[in-house]
Amino acid sequence: MSEAFPQSRMTFVYGFCHYIIRVLFDIAFRGEVVGLENLPRDSGFIVSCNHASHLDPPLVGCHIPRQMCFFARKTLWKPGFASWWLDTVGTIPVDRDGGSDIHAMKRVLRAIADGKVLILFPEGTRTPDGKLQKPKAGVGFMACRTGVTVVPARVFGSYEAFGKGGPVRLGSPVSVVYGKPIHAADYDHPSDGKERYQRASERIFEKIAALRLPDDLVI
Repeated sequence: MSEAFPQSRMTFVYGFCHYIIRVLFDIAFRGEVVGLENLPRDSGFIVSCNHASHLDPPLVGCHIPRQMCFFARKTLWKPGFASWWLDTVGTIPVDRDGGSDIHAMKRVLRAIADGKVLILFPEGTRTPDGKLQKPKAGVGFMACRTGVTVVPARVFGSYEAFGKGGPVRLGSPVSVVYGKPIHAADYDHPSDGKERYQRASERIFEKIAALRLPDDLVI
């Protein structure tokens, strides 16, 4: 975890983007990062995080020294550079129009088996007001189906830096806290029946909501 250039173990394009985003984070948002020691070292796992800004995925991912997988809606795959880049960095397209996306689930299972890290946002979309929103069942579904460890994470300050409908405020500090891992037995209770995935999401989100910045760090 302490190696100087973890990007050397990533694919070239992902590793390059990882390095650049990390540098930009240190320059533009001057935040703190807490709890990196909680990240599993070897196996694949899921990072589950609150969602207040477009900044959240790259800023959460750039501190994790492993190649990650992200979700994006299928409509973003258009001819040209964007489609090439999304495919090259391993982004998983998801159909948000409803129904179960079997292809996406297969890619998730393959990525986890390959030891990659998946980042998911229980709220499903960015908060409109900076406050935590009610979690949806999607994260619970993915976690229960894979059975992997889930690391709760919470971003502080990203809404102020680039909230929904607002401008980017360079220099506004954004900090990330990674919590202690949650094992499958703690979030997945099959006895919940039809509410299994929703309840799993809620248990995971409770851990996210409980995360706090250390007292000596001020946003």
